[in-house]
Amino acid sequence: MAKDKDKSGFQSSAGLIRYFDSEDEKSIKIHPYYIVGLAVGVSAIVIACNWLWPT
Repeated sequence: MAKDKDKSGFQSSAGLIRYFDSEDEKSIKIHPYYIVGLAVGVSAIVIACNWLWPT
């Protein structure tokens, strides 16, 4: 019984790997530095708004 479970796991994950490999070519590429910069910028805006208009 244990051998059947090992074989089915590889087949089910192989489909996911094939799906993500095919989608990678069509997806939008965003450099990670832009994401980090956006997070820092939004954080700075939130902190500035909290400092300017305290509750």
